[in-house]
Amino acid sequence: MRTDVTFDSAGVQLAGHLYTPSADGPQPAIVVGHPGSGVKEQTAGLYARRLAEQGFVTLAFDAAYQGESGGEPRGLEDPAHRVEDLKAAVSFLTTRPEADADNIGVLGICASGAYAFPAAASDHRIKAVGTVSATEIARQFRFGADGTQDPAVFQGMLAAAAVARTAEAQGKGPQRFQLFPDTAEQARALGGQHGYEGFEYYRTDRAQHPRSAAFFTWSSIDRMAIFDAFAVAGMLGDRPLLMIVGRAAETSWMSVEAFQKVRGPKELAWIEGASHVDLYDKEPYVGSAVAKLTEFYRTSLAA
Repeated sequence: MRTDVTFDSAGVQLAGHLYTPSADGPQPAIVVGHPGSGVKEQTAGLYARRLAEQGFVTLAFDAAYQGESGGEPRGLEDPAHRVEDLKAAVSFLTTRPEADADNIGVLGICASGAYAFPAAASDHRIKAVGTVSATEIARQFRFGADGTQDPAVFQGMLAAAAVARTAEAQGKGPQRFQLFPDTAEQARALGGQHGYEGFEYYRTDRAQHPRSAAFFTWSSIDRMAIFDAFAVAGMLGDRPLLMIVGRAAETSWMSVEAFQKVRGPKELAWIEGASHVDLYDKEPYVGSAVAKLTEFYRTSLAA
């Protein structure tokens, strides 16, 4: 069953979908975070629903400043607040009679897969961390999806962000940049697997949603510049980690980097043939990921 819910995250009202299984009594619960620019109606909701079918209470929600959630300016991607959102979602689950407050895990998809590390590192209520196609958004902007981007590109973005902050101070309103090209031809011309995949998922009938972010504010860029979600990976301690990665994903180097920093119980599970975005909604890849996640959370979250 799906229920529309709202909860507070550092003064911003978040909108979520709470999925509850048919089982009676409090059940282990999982917070599901969406990719950068995504909304709860897309892949986060898909995984939340599929895991609820396996007996977990799950919560998918829109990040602050995005989707159906509150916050101004719209389109702000604030890494620190995104971490706070995950912890606020945990707090919300502890108030729900359907959820076992002592057995809550996090599942982060794409950018949320990286945000899950500082959330869990600083919140011991999170008992287990799972990720799918984990991507550290600051690394992606600094180094590109495949890690080979010329550093001058990001320096140019920082220069544009500085100009944007001045414009906002002068009363010209929020300054934004477009996330995806307007056409498939433009997306292909830019080159790179990840960019075209993002366009196809977010801007075609495959999965587009009117509340999915088409832009970020320029002030998001300098917030990302000094953020490193993986720096605290070692602070997970003995809490288990499962990272699911597509073998064909050009972003896989980020999951590998994070995995190497963790010293506790961990597993890096490769889905053969899958790219980064294939794991958002394509079968048989999603089915394989859900099966791994179900096994992981059943073992790591006490029934």
